[in-house]
Amino acid sequence: MEYTVSGQILDVRDRRTYPGTIVVKDGVIFQIEECSSAPDKFITPGFIDAHIHIESSMLTPARFATLAVRHGTIGTVSDPHEIANVLGVAGIDFMVENAAQVPLKINYGVPSCVPATTFESAGAVIDSTSVAELLRRKEFVYLSEMMNYPGVLNGDPEVMAKLAAARASGKVIDGHAPGLRGEAAQRYAEAGISTDHECFTMEEALDKLSAGMKIIIREGSAAKNFDTLIPLMKEYADRLMFCSDDRHPDDLRDGHINDLVARSLRLGYDLYDTWRAASLNPIEHYNLPIGCLRVGDPADFLILDSLESGVVRKTYIDGVCVAEQQQCLFDCVASPTPTVMSCEPLVEDDLSVEVSGSHARVIRIVPGQLV
Repeated sequence: MEYTVSGQILDVRDRRTYPGTIVVKDGVIFQIEECSSAPDKFITPGFIDAHIHIESSMLTPARFATLAVRHGTIGTVSDPHEIANVLGVAGIDFMVENAAQVPLKINYGVPSCVPATTFESAGAVIDSTSVAELLRRKEFVYLSEMMNYPGVLNGDPEVMAKLAAARASGKVIDGHAPGLRGEAAQRYAEAGISTDHECFTMEEALDKLSAGMKIIIREGSAAKNFDTLIPLMKEYADRLMFCSDDRHPDDLRDGHINDLVARSLRLGYDLYDTWRAASLNPIEHYNLPIGCLRVGDPADFLILDSLESGVVRKTYIDGVCVAEQQQCLFDCVASPTPTVMSCEPLVEDDLSVEVSGSHARVIRIVPGQLV
């Protein structure tokens, strides 16, 4: 199939917008022709959620896709940690198989911390041997967030074996180290860990940037770090990405990465820098099979009436229009769900705290944060 689409083309790499026509042939950008005039609509690269747990949307990957594409999301960098923590490799396989039903380009990582801590009673264990086996599979493009940063800093043999397996596979390693700063952040990065999406202060983000890491600005349903970290766009646009981490279905219905792009532009940050963080940077960092408006790329792009509004008129993936006017254009069938772990209902005594004297150890909640 061959067709053309014309408009104002947003070239993120060369930092220019120009009138042109894109020739799409068999799902690939065959030719881009610059011309003297074109319709006022904009043709742009699509958006990437650079770190998300799809399970937290409480939807299957296929159902998640039907909402995400409406907002111009054409790909994700997804950590199936939550389902792995309950069902192990069988849960990961379910996520991969279910995602294969739909055109959204969901790129999975191998969970690095199942269970998340040694204090946890989880449903499964994925050790370094299993991690190495999974990393050899083409479905997995990176090692998911290494939350056990004390294990990294203390040279825990199992943690180091997982990191070594990722390096041997040539796949990048994601980080997760809330509050880590200074020399500790430097040592964490030196272990080969390339990103962090957990920064909740500017000082922490700058320390990690100084250590050579890339910062993923998170704005999810629970943790909201956009307002604190978006000033990094002024100097570090080439090392920033956007993510939601956890996006509940009511929030996903209303918007996704497109909201962060629109907010960045409303605050006066550069158009090309913003789009770079939302598209080009994650594509290049994770080596994703996603196009960014070059000849020979997969025909992955968006049509917008306004760059500032965040409202996406059409979403194309591999040359096929998958969403138009906020409506998804593909169907997904229900997949058999794996057996879930059975738990006894909680009762009041399960949550009781023994108090010695006049003090009790409690957890303080910081609104809008996970710490």
